[in-house]
Amino acid sequence: MGFNAMAMQRSGLRTARVGLIGLLLVIVTACTTLYRNHGYVPTDDELALVQIGDTREAVTEKIGRPTASGLLNDVGWFYVQSRFAYRGAFEPKEIERQVVSITFDEAGMVANVERFGLERGKVVPLSRRVTESNIKGISFITQLLGSFGKLGPGAITGE
Repeated sequence: MGFNAMAMQRSGLRTARVGLIGLLLVIVTACTTLYRNHGYVPTDDELALVQIGDTREAVTEKIGRPTASGLLNDVGWFYVQSRFAYRGAFEPKEIERQVVSITFDEAGMVANVERFGLERGKVVPLSRRVTESNIKGISFITQLLGSFGKLGPGAITGE
């Protein structure tokens, strides 16, 4: 075997090694789970700034307005956040959803501040500062959380 043949053989082995390493990197990367958050929900510290009796303007200054225009109404404001897991070529899977509900009385003052989530497919309150029962807005929250896994981020943001 001549010098040229040995050089070509080494070059071919090197190319095969680099190709194999590249293929392994692609496989490992494709199997990695990535997480993305869609929407906005104020943190507990931010919600602590909102007091029962605050005006809508005060709430806007303290934590901002909900970004999705369909979630503003006369009863209250609803902040929605979903967490999705992306794994390789599989369809993204919604793994968590939270809704913060700030309801207002007839005078436009904060009456209730509540945080809802899902546990085993059921709507559960995670925290609340309630002055009276929130019967008016609970069916809307149930609708938001009841579509668990069926509602894409585009539906929330209006895209």
